[in-house]
Amino acid sequence: MSRHLKAFAAGLVCCLSLSAQASIFGDNEARLAIIDLRQRLAEVQKRQAEDALKNSEALARAVEENAQLRRSLLELSRQIEQVGAELPRLRGQGEQTEQLARVVADVQRRLKDVTGNLEERLGRMEPLRVSVDGRTFLADPGEAREFEAALEVMRRGDSAKAQTAFAAFLQRYPASGYKASAWFWLGTAQYAQRNYSESLVSLRTMLAADPKHARASEAFLSVANVQLELKEPRAAVRKTLEDLIAAHPQSEAASVAKDRLELLK
Repeated sequence: MSRHLKAFAAGLVCCLSLSAQASIFGDNEARLAIIDLRQRLAEVQKRQAEDALKNSEALARAVEENAQLRRSLLELSRQIEQVGAELPRLRGQGEQTEQLARVVADVQRRLKDVTGNLEERLGRMEPLRVSVDGRTFLADPGEAREFEAALEVMRRGDSAKAQTAFAAFLQRYPASGYKASAWFWLGTAQYAQRNYSESLVSLRTMLAADPKHARASEAFLSVANVQLELKEPRAAVRKTLEDLIAAHPQSEAASVAKDRLELLK
């Protein structure tokens, strides 16, 4: 929770405390808002727990933020209960009715602002279901944005910046569902930058992580290209091409591999 939101929640709690004699939450609107937010928090925490192995550090930060939100909501709920307890006594004081109505309207407006801010924060924290290269998985919103941003740089043909972006992504999200795709694009960007040794490591890491990945056949072919650039023995290149054909016989890359094997004879 940001310092601004903490200060606002603290101010709201104080306002509620001072106006406990002047509130009319008889319609239960505020309590229903608290219950709804509690349910949302519970759902978010459940999904985050299921995805804990994917990104434990980000999860720990999110859980701490959730705990802070929960504490603020509990305090707000307690203040509302106190106001509700005072309501029967206050309704008999007719001359204060107009003033009480103004105070209550202001409190309700502030409560609406708080719940809106909390819902926005919860929306940013909720994992997204994404599909990339034939794989569907949950990803944090920030994680998804970073991967798409790196991929967009690659699409623009800026392999130097793409190399930096994908390397940073893999360092930040080592267990991401995007991992295999990120290794592929990192290896591709490194190849374009003529960083052949690094490219070979990245592409082989991708194949080891997900040998049935939608881009695995392309990765095999790229490995063969890198081996040629590094002037590795022809036997090693042939082995890579043969592995490609065996693992992905119907792929377009396999057809290319067969042609190259003929040239290597």
